[in-house]
Amino acid sequence: MLFRAKNMEKKVSASVVNRLPRYYRYLTDLLASGVERISSKELSEKMQVTASQIRQDLNCFGGFGQQGYGYNVSSLQAEIGQILGLNQGYTAILVGAGNMGRTFATNTKFEARGFQLIGVFDSDAKKVGTALAGHTIQDYATIQDFIAEKKPKMAILTVPKDAMHNVAEELIGYGIRAFLNFSYTELSAAENIAVENVHLSDSLMRLSYKLLEQDKTTEEEE
Repeated sequence: MLFRAKNMEKKVSASVVNRLPRYYRYLTDLLASGVERISSKELSEKMQVTASQIRQDLNCFGGFGQQGYGYNVSSLQAEIGQILGLNQGYTAILVGAGNMGRTFATNTKFEARGFQLIGVFDSDAKKVGTALAGHTIQDYATIQDFIAEKKPKMAILTVPKDAMHNVAEELIGYGIRAFLNFSYTELSAAENIAVENVHLSDSLMRLSYKLLEQDKTTEEEE
């Protein structure tokens, strides 16, 4: 049985939304381990998030737990999946079949994340016609007709950063509504276009900061 989310008209903060995929991932792992129910305290210990934070986050969407019982793992995972839209079967295309594009297409389980990859495109004649992750790489020059016929919702951009804005503008004009951008530069668009800019270097710099803080703590203790 799924719990119906309540108060969906309420604005949910970006920080809560950013934590939802992590909840979904941990709940999926718990299901795979045969865990049927879990308390917010037990979940907090696994995720290193306070039990209070978990309850506050989930209360943004309704009451999912039962006092004295905790959370039904299967129901909660399915409900969070619905909140994230993973049951919508959104379709996506990949633009750019270079090293980043090949790595992402090969190692990403799209269907487990609620998406179906339906096309891969590149402008390099040497790549066009070759295989990538079960798809034949198509010529970028044909992408407008492909989008008109297949109507994908999202484009994954792994193109050089100096080409990214022009490519994005073209794709918006063709009907693309969302972008996952790996092009090492920020993509901003109108409010009706969803954008996630992925900067792997940011993670490296955050890790550097954490190491620096550890070093400072060690120096203070010595």
